[in-house]
Amino acid sequence: MARGIFITLEGGEGAGKSTQIRMLATALEQQGYEVVTTREPGGTPEAEKIRDFLVKRNGGNWTPMAECLLLYAARQMHVEHLIKPALSGGKIVISDRFADSTRAYQSFGHGLPLKTIEDMNRLALGDFAPDITFILDLPVDVGLARAGQRLSAAASQEDRFERLGESFHERLRQGFLAIAARDVERCRIIDATRSIEEIARDLFTHVQGKLA
Repeated sequence: MARGIFITLEGGEGAGKSTQIRMLATALEQQGYEVVTTREPGGTPEAEKIRDFLVKRNGGNWTPMAECLLLYAARQMHVEHLIKPALSGGKIVISDRFADSTRAYQSFGHGLPLKTIEDMNRLALGDFAPDITFILDLPVDVGLARAGQRLSAAASQEDRFERLGESFHERLRQGFLAIAARDVERCRIIDATRSIEEIARDLFTHVQGKLA
C-alpha cells in the first residue's frame, strides 16, 4: 500500500479491545501486511508518561479540561512520531483508543462541551482521523465486571476510570453510540457480548473489505 490504514478500537471498560487488537493484528500479518499496534494514552515515551497521570488511581485529581489538555498533548506526539510515520511506510496501524474516547469520556462522561474537544482536536491534529473505527458495545454491568476481573488478575493500578460510578459509564456507552451514529462511514458498532471468535471474524471481514 502506498499509504497504510489507521484502525481504532473504542468502547467502554471491559469491552475486550486489547484481545481483539491482538487477534486482528495476527490475522492481518498472516495475510502479509505489516501491522503496528499501539494504545492511548501512550504510544511514545512522552505519551506513556502522561498515561500514568491519567489512568492510575494515584495519578491526580484532574478537571475534565485538564484531562483533555493532557490527552491531546500525548495524542499529538503519538500521531506525529508513531502513527503518521507508520502509515507513510504503508503499514496498518491499530490503536486501542483514540480521539473518540476523549469525546466519550470527557464530554459525554464528564460534561466538557463537545465543541471544546472538537476545537482542540483541530488544533492538535488538523484533519487527521482514523480510517476505520470499531466501537465494541456491551452493557455497562457486564463490562465493569469483566474489567474488574482483569485488573484484579493483573494487580493493576490503572483503574481510575473503572472506579467511577455506573451512571458515568452509562453516559459513556451512550456517548460512543452517538459518535457512531454521527459518523457512519467511519464507525462500525460491534456487539461485544458475542464470543471472542465471532467478534474477531467480524472485524477481520470488515477490514478485508476495506483493503480490497
